[in-house]
Amino acid sequence: MHPEETHYRIIKLIEAQPDITQRQLAKALDISLGKVNYCLKALIEKGQVKARNFQRNPSKRNYVYLLTPKGIEEKGRLTARFLKRKMAEYERLKQEIEQLRFELGQDLVDSTPPLAECPAKD
Repeated sequence: MHPEETHYRIIKLIEAQPDITQRQLAKALDISLGKVNYCLKALIEKGQVKARNFQRNPSKRNYVYLLTPKGIEEKGRLTARFLKRKMAEYERLKQEIEQLRFELGQDLVDSTPPLAECPAKD
């Protein structure tokens, strides 16, 4: 995953669920806990995210992550760049699909039956 995409997805998850844990972020993004910690520290240092302890939590180990105004602005920029990258990827895939159809002959692609489902094991 592109580093900018990792930051974008972390910011997006924090915005949706401020009390999300680093472990939950790692699982949701399918990345290591260490990488989540590293990225969060970078976002905090850039002033895009604030981390606050739960006041009523006796262990003081759980945090609430808040997007700062700077973080909200950065989310907009990251979203625009993410969309641009994904649109370019989509266009490349479309061209590749058209090339494959041309190589096979469109009639073959349209007349090919769908793959049969695998029978369930008892």
